[in-house]
Amino acid sequence: MILCLAQMTPCWNDPLSGLKKIRTCVAEAVEGDASFIAFPEQFLTGWDPNDTSWTFDESEEEISQLREIARDYSIGILGSFREKRNGPPRNTCIAIGPDGRTCATYSKIHLFSPASEDRYYAPGDSLGIFSFDSCKIGLAICYDLRFATLFQAYRNKGVNLMLVPSAWPAARLKHFNLFTTSRAAEFQTFVASINTVGTTPVDVYTGGSCIAGPDGTIRARGSDLEELIFYEVKGSEADTIRAEFPVHQDMQKANYDQI
Repeated sequence: MILCLAQMTPCWNDPLSGLKKIRTCVAEAVEGDASFIAFPEQFLTGWDPNDTSWTFDESEEEISQLREIARDYSIGILGSFREKRNGPPRNTCIAIGPDGRTCATYSKIHLFSPASEDRYYAPGDSLGIFSFDSCKIGLAICYDLRFATLFQAYRNKGVNLMLVPSAWPAARLKHFNLFTTSRAAEFQTFVASINTVGTTPVDVYTGGSCIAGPDGTIRARGSDLEELIFYEVKGSEADTIRAEFPVHQDMQKANYDQI
């Protein structure tokens, strides 16, 4: 599959303008032969850990328009939004197929407590997995990158590509790259992290979106500007590396707290 990462600045709390921008990005991605495009964290509004306005469920107009864009251009889309529910909202991403149907959803499990996200949002409680072209794809969001056990769970289910929409600030960009490559090398999987760019009321973002291969090397990387990053991902490469260097068969099934 030809994957496109849409490194972009959100239209702050203006979802309709955001959808217009998304349509433009999708049109350009299709011209570049992309079959799937992924956008940053809470791309319709911009990520704000303390704001629970502009929440949506899957049936609302904003998500319906995202489905329409996928159908119009016959492309898979990964978007991220504030999910409306009974009680606190969730920070959720949705994968939509070229037919406009939901492939999978995932709600952020690890909420960013240093910015009080855990006070305003509810954590997710399940994985998000789907198949697309040659890849079995798993979903995570931003801060999840710091938690290796989540990626181990996906690896155990045969996932060979992780998509990670993010709003990772400029001040810690080196960690964004570090954790992307670390998770890829540890679990012998492709990891594609899609970051925000520009200045919002919350923070400053300098992109650096990247795709790491299952050998831990960076295969494609974005600049600090709005842009589309393309890379052809072959899920079979991850499968081959796992077969040729089966490191995970040596993992000890031990309770390390008791050693």
